[in-house]
Amino acid sequence: MKLPLPAFCRHPLTRWVAIAIAIAAASSSANARTLGTLDFEPCTLAPPVGVATTEAQCTTMSVPENRAEPQGRQIELAIAWIPGEGREEHPDPVFMLAGGPGQSARDSFPQIQSAFRQVGRLRDIILLDQRGTGASHPLTCELDEEDEDGNAEASDAEQIDVAVKLTRECLSKLADSDPRFYTTTDAIADIDAVREAIGAAQVNLVGISYGTRVAQQFAHRYPASTRSVVLDSPVPNELILGQDHAKNLESALDQQLARCVSDKICSERFGNPREKLAELVAKLREAPIATTWRDPQTGVEESGELKFDDVAGLVRMYSYMPMATSMLPLVISEAVDGRTDVLRAQAQMLRGQLEGQFSRGMELSVMCSEDADQLRVDAADEDSLLGTRFIELVKAQCAVWPHGDVPADFHEPLKTDIPFLVLTGEFDPVTPPRYGEQIMKNLGNARLIEVQGQGHNVIPVGCMPRLMADFIDSTKPADLDTTCLDSVPYTPPFAGFYGWEP
Repeated sequence: MKLPLPAFCRHPLTRWVAIAIAIAAASSSANARTLGTLDFEPCTLAPPVGVATTEAQCTTMSVPENRAEPQGRQIELAIAWIPGEGREEHPDPVFMLAGGPGQSARDSFPQIQSAFRQVGRLRDIILLDQRGTGASHPLTCELDEEDEDGNAEASDAEQIDVAVKLTRECLSKLADSDPRFYTTTDAIADIDAVREAIGAAQVNLVGISYGTRVAQQFAHRYPASTRSVVLDSPVPNELILGQDHAKNLESALDQQLARCVSDKICSERFGNPREKLAELVAKLREAPIATTWRDPQTGVEESGELKFDDVAGLVRMYSYMPMATSMLPLVISEAVDGRTDVLRAQAQMLRGQLEGQFSRGMELSVMCSEDADQLRVDAADEDSLLGTRFIELVKAQCAVWPHGDVPADFHEPLKTDIPFLVLTGEFDPVTPPRYGEQIMKNLGNARLIEVQGQGHNVIPVGCMPRLMADFIDSTKPADLDTTCLDSVPYTPPFAGFYGWEP
C-alpha cells in the first residue's frame, strides 16, 4: 500500500521523518485487533509499583451509568485483552476479577501474570477495570489526612471527624458521577455486557479476594453465561465486609508468630514475638516514640515518630504474605529494644506502595450499599490490633455517602452446580480457610484446596497455576491431583538482617 505524504513535506529530512511516522502508524494499525464488536489497540499494562509489565490489547466500551436510564449519562469501561494461542479452539475467555474493593484489574494483573501463563496458552484473558476503579470512570478520593501538627496522635473520634469531612469533600468533587451506581450488582452487569460485546457465549471467572464476591454474584445472576469459577481467598456471600477483620487478624498472627516460638534459633534470639508485639503496642498506645530512619527509596535520613498506626498497618499488611511475615519477629524485637528505625522505614515504604492502588470512592460505594447497615461494633475487638475504629469509620463515612440498591437475596449463600475451585491459605489474615469451607457447603461441583503456610492470594504459589489451568480446561475439580502442593514449604522466620539461617 502506498502511503500518502502530508503537503508540508518539502525538506528532504522532513520527508523522511514523515515517512517514518506514516510507517509507524501503519504498523500500529496492522497490530490492532478486533474481538467481537470491539476494536482494540496494542498497549502495555504496568502497575503503580514495580517493574513488571504486560503486553496486551486495550479498548474502552460505553455503558449507562444507571441502567434504568439507558439514554442517560454514559461511562467508559477500560478493557484489556491478552489473546490466547488456542482461542479459536477455546472461545470461552478468562476474566480476572480484582480485589479491594477498589483495585484495578489492569493495574494489578502484571504482578501476578505468572499465575495465568498456562491458562493464557489456550484462552483469552480479559481484564475489565470494575466501574469506579482504574481507568473505568474512577471514583478517586483522598480520604486520609495526617494530623495537623504532623506528630501528635489524634484521638479516634478526631480521626473519624476528619475522615467524614474528607468524604464530604470527595463527594463534592464527583459531579460527573452518581456513587449509587458503582456497586457489585452494577459491576456484574458490566461483565455480562462485555461478554456479549466480545462474542463469548460463556466465561471463566477468576476472582481474587473481594473479586470472589463479584464472581459469586455473577454466577448467581448469569448462570448460563458462567462456565467455571475460581475463588482465590474467598469471601462468602453471607459475609459483611469488615465485620471480622479484627478477629481474623488476631487469629492469623497467633498462628504466624507461633512459628518463631517453635523455631529454636528464632525463639532464642527474639523470644515470643506475640508478647513483644503486645508490649510495643501498649507503649505506642500511650505515646508515639521519637525516632530517626533512612527513607527506603532515597536513603536520606529523616526524623519523626513511630506511631501505633504505623505498627498496626505494617503488621496487618505483612501478615498477608509469608515472605513479609517472616521479618516480623526481627523488626518487632528491634523496636522493643529501642531500635525503631527499621520498623518506621518499612512503614513509610508500605504507605508509598499502597498509595493510589485503591479507589476509595468505589470502595465506599460498595461497602455503604452492601455492608454498612449490618456492620456492628463488637466490644470484644477493642483490645485487638485493629480495634473497632475501622467499623466506626466506615459507618460514619457511609452516613454521608450515597447508597445504591442491593437485591434482596444479595447476602444469601450461592447454591449452584457450576464447577468451582475454592482456594485458601492456611495463615490468611483476612479471608481465613473457614470462609472457603462455608462457601463449599452449598456448591454441588466444587473442590476446596488449602495451601499450607500461605496467606492471602494463593494462585501464584507452587503448582497452583497448573492446577488452575487444568481445572478451567476440564471443569472437573474432583479429578485434580493436588499432591504437588504437599511440597510447598513453610517460610522460616528471619534470624537476622541477612535473612534466614542456611
